[in-house]
Amino acid sequence: MSQDSGTSNRNQRQKFWSILTCLLVLASPCKGFFPDFWTNFLTLSLNSYTHQYITEQAIRNITLEILRETTKQNGAHGEKEIRLDCAFWRAVRDVVISNSEMDSKRATKFDPVYHFDSEQVDSSITMLQEFWNRIVLSIQAEQYDSARHALGQLFHSIQDFYSHSNWVEMGKRSVYLHLLQPDEPAFPVANEDTPTCQDCFTATCRNNLLPALTNTQRNATLLTTGYTSGFPLKPKGKCSHGGILDSSRHQSAKGGINKDTPSLLFSPHHYLHVEAATLASEATMMVLRDLKDTVGLKAFLKLFSVKQVPALVFVMDTTGSMFEEITAAKLRAHSIIQSRADSTKQPGKFLLVPFHDPKFGPVFESDDPNQFMEHMETLVALGGGDEPEMCLSAIQLALTHSPPNSEIFVFTDASPKDSYLFDAVKALTLEKRSKITFLLTQDQRRRRRKRSSKIPLSPDRFSLYSTLSVLSGGMAVFTTNSDIHSVSTIVEDNTAVDKVTLLHVRSDPELMSVHSFRVDSSVENIILHITGTMAECILTSPADQSQSLLSENGHLAELEHFQGLYRIKLLPPVQAGQWNLKAKSKDHLTFKVIGDSSVDFLYYFATVTNDTHPGLARVEGSPLAGAPAFLVLAVTGRASPQEDSFHVTLIGAEGESLKQVKLNRSSSSPTHGLEELVGYVDSVPAVPFSVRLTGLDSTGNKLERVSTEKLQSTHVQIEMVLTPHLIPGHRTVVEFDIHNHGPAQLFNLTADDDCGYLLMRGPHRFFIKDQGSLRDQVSLLTPAAAQAGATVTLTLTVHALDSLDSNYAVTFLTVVPLNADRFPPSCSVTRLQSDCPADCSKSSWRVSLVVSDDVQSGLAALQMQKGDGVLTIFHNPPSTEESFRENHPDLDHQHHPGKGHHQHHHHYRARLQRGDPPLNVSEWEEGSLKLLWVMYTSSCCSTQAELLVWDKAGNMKRCVLTSGQKSVQSETTTETSGTGRTKPAVALLLLMCLQLDPLM
Repeated sequence: MSQDSGTSNRNQRQKFWSILTCLLVLASPCKGFFPDFWTNFLTLSLNSYTHQYITEQAIRNITLEILRETTKQNGAHGEKEIRLDCAFWRAVRDVVISNSEMDSKRATKFDPVYHFDSEQVDSSITMLQEFWNRIVLSIQAEQYDSARHALGQLFHSIQDFYSHSNWVEMGKRSVYLHLLQPDEPAFPVANEDTPTCQDCFTATCRNNLLPALTNTQRNATLLTTGYTSGFPLKPKGKCSHGGILDSSRHQSAKGGINKDTPSLLFSPHHYLHVEAATLASEATMMVLRDLKDTVGLKAFLKLFSVKQVPALVFVMDTTGSMFEEITAAKLRAHSIIQSRADSTKQPGKFLLVPFHDPKFGPVFESDDPNQFMEHMETLVALGGGDEPEMCLSAIQLALTHSPPNSEIFVFTDASPKDSYLFDAVKALTLEKRSKITFLLTQDQRRRRRKRSSKIPLSPDRFSLYSTLSVLSGGMAVFTTNSDIHSVSTIVEDNTAVDKVTLLHVRSDPELMSVHSFRVDSSVENIILHITGTMAECILTSPADQSQSLLSENGHLAELEHFQGLYRIKLLPPVQAGQWNLKAKSKDHLTFKVIGDSSVDFLYYFATVTNDTHPGLARVEGSPLAGAPAFLVLAVTGRASPQEDSFHVTLIGAEGESLKQVKLNRSSSSPTHGLEELVGYVDSVPAVPFSVRLTGLDSTGNKLERVSTEKLQSTHVQIEMVLTPHLIPGHRTVVEFDIHNHGPAQLFNLTADDDCGYLLMRGPHRFFIKDQGSLRDQVSLLTPAAAQAGATVTLTLTVHALDSLDSNYAVTFLTVVPLNADRFPPSCSVTRLQSDCPADCSKSSWRVSLVVSDDVQSGLAALQMQKGDGVLTIFHNPPSTEESFRENHPDLDHQHHPGKGHHQHHHHYRARLQRGDPPLNVSEWEEGSLKLLWVMYTSSCCSTQAELLVWDKAGNMKRCVLTSGQKSVQSETTTETSGTGRTKPAVALLLLMCLQLDPLM
C-alpha cells in the first residue's frame, strides 16, 4: 500500500474557474454531444465528431432501422413515428459512458493497446476480439449491464483505429474487416525499425507519412499508428499522435497523424477528420448489425431496453405469518400481467426472490408472464415464528438480477438479520438507480416471536428499511394484514410504462407542511401516495379551487385511505399548472406524486479530465462535498423544445432549494427525442439532495420532474484501477485507489460480491492522511465450473470511523474461459454455376460451399439473411454436381418444404429461405459438428445472398454469395472535408489559457 498527497478543493475551484473563463471567451456552437462537448470547446471545433456522437448516432440509427424493418415485416402500413423512450437512452448512456471512460480511467487512458496507439495493432485486435467475446457471452447469459460496458469499450477502440492509424491516408474508403473478423485479409504493421514519418514543422502536417504508407504509393499495404508521450517510447523516425497535448511531437519524426478533431491545434491531420469519423461510424454500425445477427433480434432489443416495460420485482418473506401478503402479491402480479396483455411492448422481466431464516433465494426470473404466475402459485407461507429474517440478502439478489431503474417491492413483517449487508445493498441501489418500496405488516409481530424469547423487539428495528426507501426514492408503508390487499395497489401504480415523478419529499411531524407540484400538458393519470397518518390534508388546484381530502368528496380528486397509506387520484380533466398540498400530522409524512409521461430526464455528475483527450468523466459513487462539478443531463421525449428553457434545482429532503444550476445545451439541436444539457455546480451541497428539473413543455407550460433518489456528498472516493475479467479455476485481483479529500482519519473498507467468489470481505481498517490516497486490492477465486458469461457484481464500500463520510464503487466482472474460441466458422466456395442471360427470369445460378468450424466449438446454426433463393444443407458430401443435378432436377425451380424441414429420404438434411429462423445443427452429430456441405440456388433476378453461420461459442460468419465469383464488400466513399482552420487570435488565447493552468 502506498500513500500520496492529493489536490485541495480550493485548487480544483481555481482550475475550474480559469478554464471556464477561457471557455466563455472561446465558446462557439458545436456539433458534438456531451460529455465530449468539453472536448469540442477546448479544440475550438465547429464540426467535431466525438466518440459519444458516433456511438449515439450509430445505436439510434441501427435501432430505428431494425424497428422499421420489423414493423414492415409485421404488415404495418404508414409512416408511424417510432419513439425511443427514456429506458432506451438510459441503456445508450451506459454504452457511451463506458466508451468515454476509456480516455479517463487510469487502467486504460495511457495504455496504447486500448487506443490503437504506438503500432500495437496486433495486440489491439486481440483486445477487440476479447471485448466481442465478452459481449456475446454476457448477452447470452442475459447480463446486459456488463455487455453494455464491454460494448462501449469495443466501440472506443475500433473508432480510435480510424483516427489514430494511416488507414485513411492509405486511400481506404471502406472499413478494415480484419479488426473483428480474423479470417479476413490482414495488412502488415510496420516493424519497430521501419521509419514511417518524416519531420513536419507546422501545425497542419501534410505528406509527413512516408510514401509507402499513403495512397501516393499505389497498393500501399503497410499500417502504422501514432506514438504518444507515454510508454512505449517512440523510436526515431516513427509517427507521433501529435497535437499540443502530446509532447512526443517534438521528437523525430516531428509532427503527428491523429484525426481526432478538425482543429489544427490538436490534430495534425485535422483535414481528414470527417473521413476518419465516417469510417468509424460505418464500423460502429457494422458491429451493431453483426451483434444483432449473432445474439438474435430479441436479445439485441433487450440490450438497449427497446420496447421493454418495467420489470416486476418481488422480494417475498415466506414465513408462516405471510399468507395474506403472498396472496396480495399474487393478486397484483396477475392484475399487472392482464393489463400488459394487449401491449405492443415486450412483457418485461418478472422476478421473485423468497427469503426467511436462515435461507434466501433462489431467484426465479422469467420473461414469460404465464410461467411467472405458475411459479407464484406454488409460493406458500410455511415455518418461521421468530425475528429477524434474511431480508437484505434477498434484496441484494434482486438488485443484481433486475435491470437498472427497477421498482423493487419487499413484503415482510420481520426486521433484517443480515444488517451487515446494508452498505452493499445501499451501494447497489444507488448505482442501479432502483427504487425499493417496503410493504410492512406489523400486527403479526408478537406471533412471529418464539414464545421462549425474552428479548423485547426494538422500536426502530425497521430503520434500515426506512433509510433504504428514502435514499432510493421508494416508500416504506406500515400497514396491516387486513389492508395489505388494498395497499398493494402501489405496485401497479409504480410499474406502469413511462412513469415519472413530480414530487417526492418528507415532512417533519407537528407542522402544517406545504408542498407544490406542477402538471404539464404531457402528464396523465396523476396519483399521490402519502404514507403516515394525517390530521388534515387540503389540495388546491392552479385555479385556486380547494378540496379538504379527509372530510369531503370533491371534483378535484378522489381519496382512498388504508392503514399506512393514502392514495389520491386527480380527477380528469386535470388542469395544467401548479398544484398545492397542505398536510398536518403528528408523524413523519412522505409525499410522492407520479404520473404517466414520455418526458423524463437522466443525469450524472462529472469532473474535468485534461490528458491527451480532454473531456468530462463521470463521477463514480457519490460526488465530493463542497467541490465543483458538472451536472450532465438529458431530457427525453420532449417535442418542440424551447431555447434555453431548462434549469435545475438541487433540493433537500423536505423540498427546500439548496442550489440553482443553469443549464446549457451541449448539442446544437435535439436528437430524436433526446435533448442534452450541461450545468456547472460551483459547490456540491454537503447535505442529502435530489435533482429537480424545471423547464417548458411543447405548449409553453411549466414542466417539472424530480429524481427520487437522495444523493449524499462525501470527502472520500473509491477509484477502480484494474477490473479484469474472471477466468474459471483462477484467482483474479481487482485493484482500486481510495482518496481522502478530508482530514486525516481512520477508514473501514468492506467488499462484497453476489456469488461468493471473494477470498476476504472485511471490514479492513486503515489510515489515510489529510488529502492522501491509498492503493489496495481484493482477490476473487472463480470456481472451475463457473458459467461462461456469468457476471459477478463486486461492491466496495468505505466508511470513515470518526465522521459520516462514506462512498462506494460497483463493478461488473464477467466470467470468460481461458481458451475461449474467438474464431468464427468459415465458408469456402467449391463450385459456381452461373450463366445468366439478359432475361433473368429464364435461368438460375447455383453455388456450392463447404461450411466448417475447425477450432473448438463446432457448428451451431445457419440462417439465410438475404436472397430470394433456397439453401440446401447436407450432412454428408453430396454426389457430384452432374449426378446431383440428374437426381434432383427440382433444384432449378426449388420448392421450399417448410422451415427447417428435414428430408431423410433424400441426401439433404434441411432447406432454408430468407425469413426462416436459425436452423440448429448443433445436435446433428455427437460432440462437435465440424463440417457441412451447402448449395444455394436462386433465380438470376436475385444475384446476391447472405448466409449467417454460428459456432457454439457464439462467433458468427457472414458468408456473401453472388452470381459472380467475387466476394462482396460494402465500399463507403467519403467526401473530402474542409481544412478546419482556426482563427489565429482565438488559438493564441487558448494557448495562453493552457499556460496559465499548470494542471492542464
